Amino acid sequence: MAPLQENSQWPRVSKFTLSACAATVAELVTYPLDLTKTRLQIQGEGGTHQNGGSRHTQPKYRGMLSTAVGIVREEGPFKLWQGVTPAIYRHIVYSGGRMLAYEQLRESVLGRSEDGSFPFWKAVIGSMISGALGQFIASPTDLVKVQMQMEGMRRLEGKPPRVRGVYHAFTKIVTEGGIRGLWAGWVPNVQRAALVNLGDLMTYDTVKHFLLSNTSIQDNMLCHGLSSLCSGLVAATMGTPADVVKTRVMNQPRDLNGRGLIYKSSMDCLVQSVRGEGLLSLYKGFLPTWFRMAPWSLTFWLTFEQMRRAMGLSSF
Repeated sequence: MAPLQENSQWPRVSKFTLSACAATVAELVTYPLDLTKTRLQIQGEGGTHQNGGSRHTQPKYRGMLSTAVGIVREEGPFKLWQGVTPAIYRHIVYSGGRMLAYEQLRESVLGRSEDGSFPFWKAVIGSMISGALGQFIASPTDLVKVQMQMEGMRRLEGKPPRVRGVYHAFTKIVTEGGIRGLWAGWVPNVQRAALVNLGDLMTYDTVKHFLLSNTSIQDNMLCHGLSSLCSGLVAATMGTPADVVKTRVMNQPRDLNGRGLIYKSSMDCLVQSVRGEGLLSLYKGFLPTWFRMAPWSLTFWLTFEQMRRAMGLSSF
C-alpha cells in the first residue's frame, strides 16, 4: 500500500482516530491499575485535615496488591473497571489531541533538523505543549472518572453515593459549580499531563530514533517495545506527584459555589499533603502507576505503530 500524502486532510483525521483507538485498547487492558492507584492516593488523606471536627478513619488497605484484592472481595471483580467509560472518553480526546498536536509541532511548527532528527529541546517543548493542551480539553472527563472511581470506597465507609453514572456526574457537577466546575482541578491535571507527556512522548520519540540511528535494531516491534518501556518508566516518575495532587483536588467535596472544602488550590493540597504525611506521600500509588504505565505505553505504542503501518501512514 502506498503511503498517504502527508499534506492531505485525511492523514490528520486518521492520525487522531488511530491514536484514540490505540489509547482505548491500552486503557481497557490497564484500567484496574489506574483504579488501584487512585484509591492508594486517597488513602491517608485523613491525616491532613479534619471533617466535621473528627479525623477520618485510617485507611483499610495500604498496599497495591491488598487494595486490588480488597476491591474484588468487597465490591466485586467488575468494580475494577468502575469509571472506565469517562476514562475512555478522556483518552479519545486527550490521546488523539496530544498525538496530533505533537506531530504538527514536530513536522511543521518547530521542525526537524536538516538531518531529519528532532532536537531534544524541541521534543521537550513539543511534548509538554501537546500534553497540556490535550489534557485541558479532556479535564472534565478526568474529573468524572476520579469521582466514579471513589464510589465503591464511599459505600464501604457508609457514605451516600455521590454519582450514579457518567451522565449524572456531569449534570451534578454543572448544577453545583456551573460549566466552570467541570474544570475543577485542571491546574494540577494539566501540570501532570505536561510532565507525563514529557516523559512518554519525548522519551519514546528520542529513544526510538536513537536506537534506529545508533544500533542495528530496525523500525519494528522490538524497537517500539523497548522505546515504550523506557517512556512508561520516565512518565510514571515525572507525573506521580502531580497526579496525587490532581486526584485529591478532584475528589474533595465542594460547596454550593463549587469551591473546595479541603484544599484552596493545588499548591495548598501539595503543602497539606507533605506537611501531614511527608514528602513520600507525593509518590503514593507510584507502583501501580508504573506497573500501569509500562503495559499502557507498550500496548498503546505497539498498537498505534501497527495501525499506522496498516493504514499506509509513515512510522511515528
